[in-house]
Amino acid sequence: MTTPSSQTFTFCVPCLFGLEGLAAEELRRLGLQDVRTEDGRVFFSGGPGDCARANLSLRCGERVLLELGSFPARSFDALFEGVRALPWEDWLPRDAAFPVTGYSLDSALFSVPDCQRIIKKAVVERLKTRYRLEQFPETGAEYKIRFSIRKDLASVCLDTSGTALHKRGYRPAHTEAPLRETLAAAMVRLSRYRGKDDFCDPFCGSGTIAIEAALAALNRAPGLNRHFSAENWSRFGKAVWEQAREAAREAEFRGDYRILASDIDPRAVRLARENAERAHVAGLIDFSVADAASFSRRTERGVLVTNPPYGERLLDRQQAEKIYRSFGAALSGSENWSLYLLSSDPEFERCFGRNADKKRKLYNGMIRCDLYMYYK
Repeated sequence: MTTPSSQTFTFCVPCLFGLEGLAAEELRRLGLQDVRTEDGRVFFSGGPGDCARANLSLRCGERVLLELGSFPARSFDALFEGVRALPWEDWLPRDAAFPVTGYSLDSALFSVPDCQRIIKKAVVERLKTRYRLEQFPETGAEYKIRFSIRKDLASVCLDTSGTALHKRGYRPAHTEAPLRETLAAAMVRLSRYRGKDDFCDPFCGSGTIAIEAALAALNRAPGLNRHFSAENWSRFGKAVWEQAREAAREAEFRGDYRILASDIDPRAVRLARENAERAHVAGLIDFSVADAASFSRRTERGVLVTNPPYGERLLDRQQAEKIYRSFGAALSGSENWSLYLLSSDPEFERCFGRNADKKRKLYNGMIRCDLYMYYK
């Protein structure tokens, strides 16, 4: 197979609801073409090099999917024929591993396991005519097939990313955290932090927001230190990835930054510092153990971006609302700080003691939240 350097493909970037506009803005800043948004996803056109740049540089997108085709699918026969008509032999070598995953919304074909089975069977039938095999070993590079069926319209893609883009590689895989890296990056972006103002997260937890702020200040591509599935695809070739990484390194900034991160829990601060070391930004962030209820940091111009704890159980919720009240009281005596605070508690403003200047609806996974914005 040859590298289709002159060919243009359609790519789809799924993202958390509420982040579509930010992801589209990122793609346009990368110089990518035909950018358009839908609920929960953004599309663009480009070649292998554009795919590599998007995977490396996107802060707010979850994956980069190469769209092979879309077609109506109101029956399993229509799904089978639509998938079999796609040029799988142009992409999948005879030893390719091609697991199938996806979802269905508001469609006649609502059984995801049945859709997976039909799609797998259709791909196998298509490849049989090319490779003259009855069974495929699937011992080679992974070409994960992702499908979506929305209102009876099926879209079938290959996942160029592999592991989701929000997994930057600086948080241990076994560590649960309440905030995705992509959402943390979006919060930093919405705060308009560019590395010039003071930056602080007084509820830093595992350090995600502060780390994403440091990466943004450096203009460092968040995917620079991780691997992507399409790097192993013979049709794309490794050269486009090497070129994209080199260009990303050359685009980094250098400067003096004042990024502060604190938490009342020493264990959280220790973990946050370890995560920052893995992200190679530990030298840019000043970590400390501190109670946000006693917040008194001074600044001439600063931005607070944070995600305080919130409990689903009644006792935890009461404790969280007590934290909101004490933090609001402490912040009322501070000057020159803007605040961007994410919470899923509908009573946040009442507990905090002041209505936000602006609110923006966001989703952390499937949890609906509001980003409360207080301007200085």
